[in-house]
Amino acid sequence: MATTRYAALLRGINVGGSRKVPMADLRALVEGLGHDGVRTHLQSGQVVFTAAHGDEESLAAGLSAAIERHFGFGVDVIVRDHAYLKRIVEACPYPAGELEPRQLHVTYFSAPVTPERFAGIDPGAYLPEEFRLGDRALYLYAPNGLGRSQLAEHLARPRVTKGVVATSRNWNTAVKLVELTGD
Repeated sequence: MATTRYAALLRGINVGGSRKVPMADLRALVEGLGHDGVRTHLQSGQVVFTAAHGDEESLAAGLSAAIERHFGFGVDVIVRDHAYLKRIVEACPYPAGELEPRQLHVTYFSAPVTPERFAGIDPGAYLPEEFRLGDRALYLYAPNGLGRSQLAEHLARPRVTKGVVATSRNWNTAVKLVELTGD
């Protein structure tokens, strides 16, 4: 039976002391769902695993439901396979090799988003920060880092993200997820 390596991106855990999900417990939970080769990366919500089926939405829903049962709170989850994660890194419209990793981020979306969703954003108002859309992803160049980015704050507003789950990762993590799912 063919298997695929996936990364699950959990949104908003272990931030500011709330919604704590210990990585050892998360690994055990994912293994309990029948997945193999489970590894976590950092404390901010990345878990890599191997599964025998390729339905990213059902994998995400299953993991989200298991987290809610086990930890008592809901967590949005996006699951993507190695091929997708690799395409996102390879398609980066910015010169990633020339930038500090803190300056470049990828926001992964649970569904495709169209440029019309961002029509109300005046790109010139946020320069030198800028963003570009990819395949169910948004690339954000924030020269002073995400924590100081006014554009990132604007992009995270509910009217922009309405109806889709969105979770961001810095460039180092985006690259590491390609590596971890490529095992």
